[in-house]
Parts: sequence; C-alpha cells; structure tokens
Amino acid sequence: MELDSRMESSQKRKIKSSNFPYIKTMDELDCSRFEHLSEAFIYELASCDFVSKRQNVVMIGNPGTGKTHLSIALGVKACMQGMNVKFYTAANLSNELIEAQEYKELMKIEKQLSKIDLLVIDELSYLTFNRHQSELLFKVIADRAERRSVIVSTNLKFSDWVTMFENTTMVTALIDRLTFKSHVLNMNSDHPYRAEQSNQGSNN
Repeated sequence: MELDSRMESSQKRKIKSSNFPYIKTMDELDCSRFEHLSEAFIYELASCDFVSKRQNVVMIGNPGTGKTHLSIALGVKACMQGMNVKFYTAANLSNELIEAQEYKELMKIEKQLSKIDLLVIDELSYLTFNRHQSELLFKVIADRAERRSVIVSTNLKFSDWVTMFENTTMVTALIDRLTFKSHVLNMNSDHPYRAEQSNQGSNN
C-alpha cells in the first residue's frame, strides 16, 4: 500500500513538472473521430513503447482535430510509466531558448532538455521563425535524434515547412531528423472536434 502511494506521488510530481497546459487522458479521446488512424494504433502508441525505442511522433492535421489532446494524453501516459516529460508550444520553447542564450544559460537549458525522455512540441506552425530561432530549435531536436523521443504537432504538411523557417536547407535536415524511425500521423479531418463543439455550443 505504501509502495502504491509512493508511486502515485511520483507520478503526480512528474505530471506537474511536465508543464502541460491542462490534463487530457486517453479515456477522454474519441478514437472513432480520427479518420486516418485506427484505434488499435492509437492504443499501441499509448503503451509508450515508441519512447523506449527512441522514436518520434509527428502529428499533421488541420486545426481542431485532437492533436494537442493526443499529445498531452501520450505525455501523461509516459509520466505514469515513470518517464520525464516536458510540454512546450513551439513559440514558448523558442522564446525560452532565446532568453537562455541572452542570460548565458543556453547550455544549461539544452542539457536539461537532453535528459527529458519525451519532449512535446505543440503548434509548430503558428509562427515564422527567424534564422536564429530556427537554429536553436533545430539543435534541440537534432541533439535528440536516436537518443530521446519528440512529439511534434503541426497544421502544415512537410512541403510547407519552408514557410516557417528562413533556412530552407535546415528545414530538410530537420524533417529528416524528425521522420527517421518515427510515426507520422495524418490527423486531417473534414469534421474537426473543435468546430463541432463550437457549433453544439451555439445551438444550445
């Protein structure tokens, strides 16, 4: 009983330190809404075996299709298994890296991130990154290649990533790093979660 209590306490600490904007679980996920993913595959991901195998997950889909929900739910699952997880939006991670460099703490942040078992980078599509930001983000992701796992969610297909980053050569290298040994999920939908929920709200 005491062991269970200690384990639960450790899991709660890991979830709290993960920086999730809110908590979402696999149980709350309506897998039937994913038009291009099977429920069996989603629950295979939820085993977090991909983290043990140092694989990445890239979620590509239009807004409101459950990318953030699934990212957080997988992150929570990883925490429950004793893994260290960190959640960032791409904008927040970029800002934190720039700020750390200004205060000469970049190496410290990079070292901390390198020890994270699963790094979740959400909303990689809402901003355009200058060359400097691009290089800092690229280094974080490149340093994890085949060592640690990343989940990235984006609204843009790979061919459109050049619109986000100034350095097109680096975009190719970034996609290569992310997609090697990874799961690329097509999460596009003609019936997004969020749009339907908004419609229901306006009808009530």
